Amino acid sequence: MFSSLFDQVDSIIARDPAARNRLEVITCYPGLHAVWLHRISHFLWNLGLKWIARVLSMFARFFTGIEIHPGAKIGRRVFLDHGLGIVIGETTEIGDDCTIYQGVTLGGTSLYKGVKRHPTLGKGVVISAGAKVLGGFTVGDGARVGSNAVVLKEIPAGATAVGIPARVLHPDLPQSADSKTKEYFSAYGVTPNVDDPVSMALKGLIDATIEQEAKIAMLEKALAKLSNTPTDTVGSSDTKRDLDAIKEWLKE
Repeated sequence: MFSSLFDQVDSIIARDPAARNRLEVITCYPGLHAVWLHRISHFLWNLGLKWIARVLSMFARFFTGIEIHPGAKIGRRVFLDHGLGIVIGETTEIGDDCTIYQGVTLGGTSLYKGVKRHPTLGKGVVISAGAKVLGGFTVGDGARVGSNAVVLKEIPAGATAVGIPARVLHPDLPQSADSKTKEYFSAYGVTPNVDDPVSMALKGLIDATIEQEAKIAMLEKALAKLSNTPTDTVGSSDTKRDLDAIKEWLKE
């Protein structure tokens, strides 16, 4: 029991540079308290004492500011960082070594009872502040969700999702489900050197437009010289050079 407790505390120290020692984490981290209280309420829920489990979960909500339904399944070394405003629904499943920041909702979109309404998080998933993950799909191992993203569909393992609705980016870093490995841990789901695919498409479109405008201007200049437009008197050498440039462009 104590081994498991200290294992979770040590995993928090590994992921949070503000955590200085075990005593501070045990006494001052509401995310840790919320998980501990959930373990008890989930045990009561599975025993069939559902009302008592709900009452305990409500106490945990008032005490920590984190709402976790007693039916949710939470793995080992899960870290609710800051934690205020987190809502975790009944059929949610959270894998080992996940990190969830403040204001996150793991919610459902279905009103039918007895079905999987809430998401399943794989191992080592990072859900950033304010993100909403809504639906009974799976977020793959090592995936990351950016701040304030709204995820409505499955995310592959190791990928990053950003935006509203969330778009999936390709991973650029190796993933590790080991919470004690700081090298690959990505706080707040930050993914360096990866742009939003929509932004990349817009940048490509702008670059192509600028290139076309330059070629059109070159064509207009060459045509003006050929037609002896009086507003632009240029030597024959310039005209030949422009015509040669047009020929090279046509060959491309």
